[in-house]
Amino acid sequence: MMDNRFATALVIACVLSLISSIYMAASIGTDFWYEYHSPTPAENNSEHGAIFDEFASEDADENAYTWALFRYNGTLGLWRRCITMPKNSHWYSPPPEADMVTKCISFSLSDQFMEKYKHPGNHNSGSDLNRTYLWRLQFLLPFVSLGLMCFGALIGLCACACRSLYPAIATGVLHFLAGLCTLGSVGCYVAGIELLHKKLQPPDGVWGEFGWSFCLACVSAPLQFMAAALFIWAARTNRKEFTLLKAYRVA
Repeated sequence: MMDNRFATALVIACVLSLISSIYMAASIGTDFWYEYHSPTPAENNSEHGAIFDEFASEDADENAYTWALFRYNGTLGLWRRCITMPKNSHWYSPPPEADMVTKCISFSLSDQFMEKYKHPGNHNSGSDLNRTYLWRLQFLLPFVSLGLMCFGALIGLCACACRSLYPAIATGVLHFLAGLCTLGSVGCYVAGIELLHKKLQPPDGVWGEFGWSFCLACVSAPLQFMAAALFIWAARTNRKEFTLLKAYRVA
């Protein structure tokens, strides 16, 4: 038998878990973890095409694409980098100010595990282990978080099939671990951005801020912790009351 209080707690926990999963998936799939705001590029600039070619190149190093992000209102996600530049980059046909287009390039899987250097773009400067592992963790941990929540949902389904609250404790623990992974990814991203800006400072007039994709990840973490607390509370409290009731009946 399940008390109405525990049923209500489980429903709320499931809703929180679903919302946090949606937020986490949306943050992983979008490109607005960090946004740069820069003055509009000069209309008559023959370098636009060359800069984009370098930005989109498979061999583009961190220094090259970061400066492109600075100059062209770039956005940086976990899997893609985007810049907004004039649609027509020919020197003889200056585009109107509003004729801009956003172009995005995806990071390959090898890019995600590529070493970062003490001086971005300079392979002879030596590996920067801090930034290397921060970059790897910031994209691995969100997937671990989603995986833990999905596994917790499977355990929850098993609990419903068995009509027992005991497996909900495991679901709560998995959601707690998922929240830690989400917090870890957010922390790694913030630390990575700060270390990058110490190496490559944005030019005058360029400023950056964390975007809405980053905010979704930040909101997802407390939702995961609240869901975990409700799952564990409902399971443990129901178990205690059931034990007391059984002891009372025996007595």
